[in-house]
Amino acid sequence: MSYFEELAFQYIDGEWRSGTGSWDIVDFNPYNGEKLASITVAGVAEIDQAYRAAERAQPAWGATNPYTRRLVFERALRIIDDREAELSAAITAECGGTALKAAFELHLAREFLREAVHLALRAEGRILPSPDDTKENRLYRVPVGVVAVISPFNFPFLLSLKSVAPALALGNTVVLKPHQNTPICGGGLVAKVLEEAGLPAGVLNVVVTDIAEIGDALIEHPVPKVISFTGSDKVGRHVATVAASHFKKTVLELGGNSALIVLDDADLDYAVEAAVFSRFIHQGQVCMAANRVLVDRSVEQEFTEKFVAKVKSLKVGDPGDPATHVGPLIHAGQAEAIASLVEQAVADGATALVRGRAEGTLVEPSVLTGLKADAAILGQEIFGPVALIIPFDGEEEAVRLANATPYGLSGAVHTGDTERGVRVAKRIDAGMIHVNDGTVHDEPIVPFGGEKASGVGRLNGDAMVDVFTTTKWISIQHGKSRFPF
Repeated sequence: MSYFEELAFQYIDGEWRSGTGSWDIVDFNPYNGEKLASITVAGVAEIDQAYRAAERAQPAWGATNPYTRRLVFERALRIIDDREAELSAAITAECGGTALKAAFELHLAREFLREAVHLALRAEGRILPSPDDTKENRLYRVPVGVVAVISPFNFPFLLSLKSVAPALALGNTVVLKPHQNTPICGGGLVAKVLEEAGLPAGVLNVVVTDIAEIGDALIEHPVPKVISFTGSDKVGRHVATVAASHFKKTVLELGGNSALIVLDDADLDYAVEAAVFSRFIHQGQVCMAANRVLVDRSVEQEFTEKFVAKVKSLKVGDPGDPATHVGPLIHAGQAEAIASLVEQAVADGATALVRGRAEGTLVEPSVLTGLKADAAILGQEIFGPVALIIPFDGEEEAVRLANATPYGLSGAVHTGDTERGVRVAKRIDAGMIHVNDGTVHDEPIVPFGGEKASGVGRLNGDAMVDVFTTTKWISIQHGKSRFPF
């Protein structure tokens, strides 16, 4: 039995069960259209059952010695190591991820699990002074309680674990809703690995469903105290609005429109490699992808020639083939949207240096230049294999163009002068900028997040403690207070 047949269920209170919703989510292989699984969606009743199970399980799990909690993540690491080939095959089948993408995702998943091992011990308290000599102020870091995690389709195994593991390590329980296009990699596999690693029943629950079935029940439910959402800014705005109306804390990791800047003194061959990877990794379905490649006009021609040659060398096709660089988009609708974006940009005056064909879910890379300043494609996230080359004259214009977007997630600056790169990076309104590197990076202890429409809050490292614990002040009066009446 494959993972897809075995895990095509809801996972609530330690049991794998069918949903009671009114329709089925059909999970397809995006490359060949093969049906992988059919899952009856969870209804509002299952949402309540999942939250109540998490609520019941949290006191015991939160009281568990953190040295004991961390053992779960150590065992999970060994399980991933032992089953890497199977997990990689599942990522390829459900996500359309190439071998490189699957290896990248599993490597980072292990890194975040290793960090969860350490996070279990990082909820440190403090003792603060008081103006009263006989009073003691203690600050405790305690779990928030129950956390809701809503994960996306592009790196589903990684991005589910990225919030789930820290929340659990810090003593919370979790209800996870994976994206409907990746219910197994983003949900079932996460539950399976942690279940086999010894996570008690009810501590993690997975509900596979959609807003069409449950409305806002996942966010409005009274039990969860924190909502961790990764996805589009459009959905993120809705999540934030609903959560705020119910006094819930949110951490939102949203879309991007990253710029990779090539200054006049950059190593052009290296910059080309960084730009091509940053734009076309996982078909461009990455929030940190370099949508816009900004190039100093003095090196534009040389850079562009090398960039176009590199793009033309990319192999498009079966993600199961180790030689493939660009596989399928997640579904045909996304492929059609990307093809339409390119068509509209060309109609509006852009020049296609490379014009990729679209067939089914496969979309070949496109490279556009000569875009007008008000071209619609410049201001939006392109979740597909389309690169925009934009010339600039000097650092001032480079910074202005990089900031001319409602997003502010990631970016990169290439230069022969490191400190010059840092000076430029500091002027870009984004949460993460990389000097002489690509735009697609994530590390377990470095704060990850964006500005503007790219999100609210940070994940990773100490930021996880801030998100998934709350501070409790307990004072102790060793003497006697004097009361005015």
